[in-house]
Amino acid sequence: MSSKVKRTYASRSDKPKPCFSSPPSTLSCPPSAPSIKRKRLFGDSQSQVDASAKRVKSSKEKPRQKTLKQLHFCIDQSIVRTCAICKLSYTKGAEDDEALHRAHCARVQRGMEWGKEEERDKAGAGNVKEIVEVVKLKDGKKGRIICVDATVGGKIGTKLSTLLETINITLSASTLSPEALRASKAYLFLLPAITPNKEKIVGCIFAQRIEKAMAVAPLSSSVPENVDATPSSRSLLTMDDTTGLFCYPELLPTALGISRIFVTSTQRRQGIASSLLSAAAQTAVHGCVLDPKDGQIAFSQTTGDGIALMRNWGQGGIRIYDEDNCQMYL
Repeated sequence: MSSKVKRTYASRSDKPKPCFSSPPSTLSCPPSAPSIKRKRLFGDSQSQVDASAKRVKSSKEKPRQKTLKQLHFCIDQSIVRTCAICKLSYTKGAEDDEALHRAHCARVQRGMEWGKEEERDKAGAGNVKEIVEVVKLKDGKKGRIICVDATVGGKIGTKLSTLLETINITLSASTLSPEALRASKAYLFLLPAITPNKEKIVGCIFAQRIEKAMAVAPLSSSVPENVDATPSSRSLLTMDDTTGLFCYPELLPTALGISRIFVTSTQRRQGIASSLLSAAAQTAVHGCVLDPKDGQIAFSQTTGDGIALMRNWGQGGIRIYDEDNCQMYL
């Protein structure tokens, strides 16, 4: 008796394989080959980093374009300006001229700094002396006076040269000759500054040893030459006709000459110049105190303010000398 085969769900019949009438085509695309990744060498990556760094650096170092200013050519106006404070003439619009004017005008108004570096340099130099420790001014401020050889070197010498250049520009004076500098001493008036441990040079005179000078004629006989002038008045030498300064032509023995006087514009009328002149009269000639009333001190730069100071301080005994043609005591 034949057994009946039952079909269950678990049983699966094998699917018939498809039959092709022709063999499969060999024209189909072959499988793509696996991609090969090329490793980047260290040298290549470093060169790329360097190149990018150079690009960044070059972009940072690119100079900023200077701002241009529109200038106008004006025929009816001069571009030369004269400062009302320092009296310096400069070209407006010229950067070098304007920078020079700003620096010069600041020195004329506020003086120059004297700080720790100058004090250290002063300690090493034997030709810098403190003449007066405390000087009280009219406004109550207190300063001091030091004396420096005009040919001193170092930082003090550089500062003294800049100060002398400022004085020459202010007075419209020529530069002192090397012979005159060797025979000169600079007296500086130092006033405490706002900054701690610093001072300001607010006054300066240059004093030099001389041998001859001319006596200043009194105001009563100081008249210019004319047809009605007396023989004595006709023999006078005109030093400054605008201020009425006349001298007798005879050369008289004189010990000390004052070639330069300078006080900052913010510290004038305080007695600084008189204090400097008195200090020079007492210490310029070793062991000898000079008296301006006896004609022992002479001046060379006779400006309007200088003549007023000369007459008030010297009380009629001041003399005049020519710094270019004078006989100096070396």
